[in-house]
Amino acid sequence: MVPGWWARGLALHERLAGASPAPDMPGMSRRLLEPWLVGYGPEGAGVFAARLADTGLDTDVLVALLAEPAQCLAARTGRPGWADTIERAVRDAVPPAEGEPVPDDWREAFALPLRPLVDGACARVADGAAGLADIDLDTVLAGFASDLRARLVDLAVRTFVAELAEWRAAGRLDGADGRQRFADFVRRLSAPTGLATLFATYPVLARLLGQATEQAADAHLELLLRYAADRQAIVDTLLDGLDPGPLVSVRTGRGDRHRGGRTVALIAFGDGRQVVYRPSDVEPHLRFRTLVDWLNHRVPGLGLRAVTPVARPGYGWLEFIPAAPLADLESADRFYRRQGALLALLHALHAGDMHFENVIASGEWPVVVDVETLFHPTLTPPDLPVDAASAVLAASVHRTGLLPTIVVGEHGVADMSGLGGDRGVPMPTSVVDWADPATDLMRLHRRAAESAGAVNRPRLGGRDLDPGEHEPALLDGFRLGYDAVVRHAGELGDLLENCAGLEVRLVVRPTRGYTRLLEESTNPDLLRDAVDRDRVLDVLWTEAVGHPLRWQVSRHELAELWAGDVPFFTARPGSHDVWTSDGERLPGLLDVTGLDLALEKIAAMCDLDRRNQEWIISATLATRRPTGEHNSVEPTLGPVSVCAAHPERLLAAACAIGDQIVARSMTDGNRVNWLGLELVDERQWLVLPMGAGYGNGYLGIALFLAQLCEVSGIGRYGEAALRAVRGIPALLDSVTTVPDLVPVIGAGALHGFGGIGYALARLAVLLDDADARRWALTCAEHAAAADRLGPADFATGGAGCLAALSAMHAELGEPSVAELAGACADRLADRIDAVADAGFAFGATGVGWALARFGGGRHAAARAALDRAAGSRRERSWHGWCAGLAGRAIAWAAITGPDADPELEDAMRVLADRPVLRNLSLCHGELGIAEVLTVLADRLPAAAAARRRRAGLVLDAIDRYGTSCGTPNSVPTPGLLSGLAGIGFGLLRLGFADRVPSALLLESRPKRPGA
Repeated sequence: MVPGWWARGLALHERLAGASPAPDMPGMSRRLLEPWLVGYGPEGAGVFAARLADTGLDTDVLVALLAEPAQCLAARTGRPGWADTIERAVRDAVPPAEGEPVPDDWREAFALPLRPLVDGACARVADGAAGLADIDLDTVLAGFASDLRARLVDLAVRTFVAELAEWRAAGRLDGADGRQRFADFVRRLSAPTGLATLFATYPVLARLLGQATEQAADAHLELLLRYAADRQAIVDTLLDGLDPGPLVSVRTGRGDRHRGGRTVALIAFGDGRQVVYRPSDVEPHLRFRTLVDWLNHRVPGLGLRAVTPVARPGYGWLEFIPAAPLADLESADRFYRRQGALLALLHALHAGDMHFENVIASGEWPVVVDVETLFHPTLTPPDLPVDAASAVLAASVHRTGLLPTIVVGEHGVADMSGLGGDRGVPMPTSVVDWADPATDLMRLHRRAAESAGAVNRPRLGGRDLDPGEHEPALLDGFRLGYDAVVRHAGELGDLLENCAGLEVRLVVRPTRGYTRLLEESTNPDLLRDAVDRDRVLDVLWTEAVGHPLRWQVSRHELAELWAGDVPFFTARPGSHDVWTSDGERLPGLLDVTGLDLALEKIAAMCDLDRRNQEWIISATLATRRPTGEHNSVEPTLGPVSVCAAHPERLLAAACAIGDQIVARSMTDGNRVNWLGLELVDERQWLVLPMGAGYGNGYLGIALFLAQLCEVSGIGRYGEAALRAVRGIPALLDSVTTVPDLVPVIGAGALHGFGGIGYALARLAVLLDDADARRWALTCAEHAAAADRLGPADFATGGAGCLAALSAMHAELGEPSVAELAGACADRLADRIDAVADAGFAFGATGVGWALARFGGGRHAAARAALDRAAGSRRERSWHGWCAGLAGRAIAWAAITGPDADPELEDAMRVLADRPVLRNLSLCHGELGIAEVLTVLADRLPAAAAARRRRAGLVLDAIDRYGTSCGTPNSVPTPGLLSGLAGIGFGLLRLGFADRVPSALLLESRPKRPGA
């Protein structure tokens, strides 16, 4: 091979060895630095300089390293061990013998050029393990070779395919068809000259393959030597003292690679029994087992299980927990009762990362098999503002990872939690696959992955049980575990104090991000020179800006990624320090220790907190439910009766809802916010801190509270509303900083700047707040700007923008807002044909209504829009406001004016005589439909009577069944569209229509009699 070929395989931080020569080409500095600076953005020069300084560089030294010829670099740096491994493989390379077929499977075929690496590693392990007793070495080595081949092919496949394409384009391949030409490529690549040319062209690939080979051999041999030393303890402790026969299998790759390619391994014996090997400290399993025993003694009949370990310094062996189905349906409730108690314990321990791969359903026992993230500290950057709701969610039971954790991506959604792990569902992200495999046309393409699931869910009758079907048992177990912690907090605190020196893992960044970075950095364009790969890995630095802890560890992450590892950091529950994978101590990086967080959490546990945690459990379980349709022909309530619906009773019911909302608010001392169960993009329910939105955000809640204050005269509602909107300046500042956010937020009434501005304008009037008025005018401008680029519908686009601007002008009297509304109406009238949906919220019905309400000669356009929706069967068969008969009736009333209309009378009768819905919400529920009766009350005497009757039915429904929100399982949520604020608003409308404008229709103040 070319002398010094390996030099370009050295990463930037490795090229610092010795003195760096000065660049010898004038004017080279800027040209060489430009590719680096691109990643840091136009304002990133200072950040880049800080990044260089943190690794002992400045721009002059960097330019010198970039300009240095390979032979000079090789002369002043040490020759790495992986270069020797690669050169031995090239010398030992033997192409397939004449007549030996190339395998049809592309993986097996691409393993042929890598065979000398695998053979050398096997020989190394065999030499080191020779003479060890109770090991079937030949069988073990066969498994080792299989695992290593797969690993090396994964690293090399992109480069092999790129070279295959180049050879085909150059006409260098022999064969009558694509399959034969592929085989010819493999044969030539497997020859010494083929491998030598490949590695000289791609020295970074050579590095990745060489070090992966060395690491695998070292780690495997280490495992075998440790097994030989610990065999008797393994047998006595984990195998009931019964001789299992020789070790016959060691399958690595269970989990991520850390600390020199080491992974969790599953070892098997001659009699079929298995044991888990962990190349990291298993002391946390010992302590967790003690804590589980403690809880079992405090909750009679609980019977939780924990893994039995054999602990050794820095590594250990664990009992293998087999997955097993349930015996019967009754045992499912016992499983979830135990899982609820387990959740309470993990919550008290401030644990995290309990995803579906870390839990095993072994019959009726949920068993945690990885507890390395107990006492996990909070890593929120200190200079990043976090509202109270975000902080509460981050410290709640949700942080354990055991509760449903929905990941949304381009290809679908998946629940990655310890309760989730669904089989056969599309994964959110794409995976690399290969088109026309094992031919000379083989090429990369991406496809949606499908989850294979895991063994964390209890199975009965061949199917995984859904946790939502056993919510009562889960909550019952959680209460038992939670209450035990509260009753015996002192005892538990003493046990936790004994864990202060325990080594636990610190997850600095999501592991998925590291693994994706490792996968994508095997692109052949990055493997010709390590500096090219360095620039891609520099994303670690750019993403760490503003996060002091991540910034401090970025250089360590970079070194570990270059070693092929997922970066691994540890902490001690009682310490503020962080340790790197090689044991370097980084002092004082943690603001609060994991132990202090756990003890503070236990001290704060009480009945109120438990109810809050139970809400989060129920809400996250609800996120697993299908979204369904906004269909108002939904399940109805049980028996209800008409009761007297005096305005005072409606107000009392609205105040009860207001009290509930205020009680559920979360404060950081300055502003308040809420956690909500929110339907995102009409496709997925998520538990989220409330944003500024009107339909699903804190502004809709604030508007209800302010309106309730105005009607009731109770000041605390108005105070809560004022504190809720204190987050608005941060939103407006972010838009000023990043103007591209304007079209992203949109112009709509329910979702966008239209609704935000409307809510602020109403708040400015109701609370006499000058700040809200100023913010509303700014939002009016943003809404108009967003409308020029957005859709036409009411919920997210132009119709909602027009309705909002019209109401804002009526509220604030600003001529500039009237001008914006007129321009918006002109644009909307021109976009009617682009509206495909028929409904009010997202379709032509809402467009027609908005144009009709605005007037100004838009009657013909409004009629045309409504005619587009007239043929929709859905609009006539469904009752809902957002997408049904109620919405059409409201729009038709606006277009037809005060004249009698048989269609409106028919709609009114249908909507007045239907059963009361279980869903009382303002959007697609009972009170949204009731809005049409209020709209028609001045026009149709029967509508006024029907409204009074519906009000009585709703009050009785609330008395009997509570305030059922428009969410899965009717989980209470505070928002306007689907939640409590909307139900409260609907009650105020039913009782005080002369004082309370429609929140759904973005009305301005009603005209008082004589006004």
